[in-house]
Amino acid sequence: MASIRARDVAVEFPVYRGASRSLKKSLLAASTQGNLAKDALDRVNVVALKDVTLDIEEGERIGIMGANGAGKTTLLKVLAGIYEPTRGRVRAEGRMTALLATSLGLDTDATGRENIVLRGLFMGIHPREMRGRIREIAEFTELGPYLDLPVRTYSSGMMLRLAFAITTSVRPAILLMDEMISAGDAGFIEKARARVRELISNANIFVISSHVQSVIQEFCNRVLWLEHGKVVMDGKPDEVLAAYTAAGAT
Repeated sequence: MASIRARDVAVEFPVYRGASRSLKKSLLAASTQGNLAKDALDRVNVVALKDVTLDIEEGERIGIMGANGAGKTTLLKVLAGIYEPTRGRVRAEGRMTALLATSLGLDTDATGRENIVLRGLFMGIHPREMRGRIREIAEFTELGPYLDLPVRTYSSGMMLRLAFAITTSVRPAILLMDEMISAGDAGFIEKARARVRELISNANIFVISSHVQSVIQEFCNRVLWLEHGKVVMDGKPDEVLAAYTAAGAT
């Protein structure tokens, strides 16, 4: 059974003020064994998530709503294991696919064909299994002979095709997405969305962050509303979206 458990999850990012990077500050820090570099006044902690507790069960399709900076993408990255919580814990059961940073794990000096195996390792899939998927992935990308060239020679659209085809070649138990795919030419977008819909229908758990309410209404049976890193509301899509709209949060 696929599941995700998050308990009291907090994520903070330290941001250092520009004053701490001045030549004067650097010289003073060096002359005092670096003590001034630890001055709390030179650092600000940005709280991206605060005390998020969440249970996601088999069969749930969850939409995450919120204004820019609410913590939606951060939460997805924590659930995917890309970010380590500053506090709290996350536990996921089931093979996971995260459609977040499409170019993550691509080696630009390796060929497209080599990257299929390399990206598979990043996803925790044995090279033998990925080699068996090369033909299907190659056909989906429609990159032809470019698959035998280094990825650094690719356009951004070609990179997207390759990364998307590799990432979605394996059926996940848990599918995480940051917005529906919208990059690339019209033909590829249509094909990619058809594949995403297939993955969603077959996934045990689906979680998507989106600003588009129609996407949430189409795919989700539960909605989280985040603001300033905290869960404001968690419930049925119609109820949460109505409260979200009434609050002028769109």
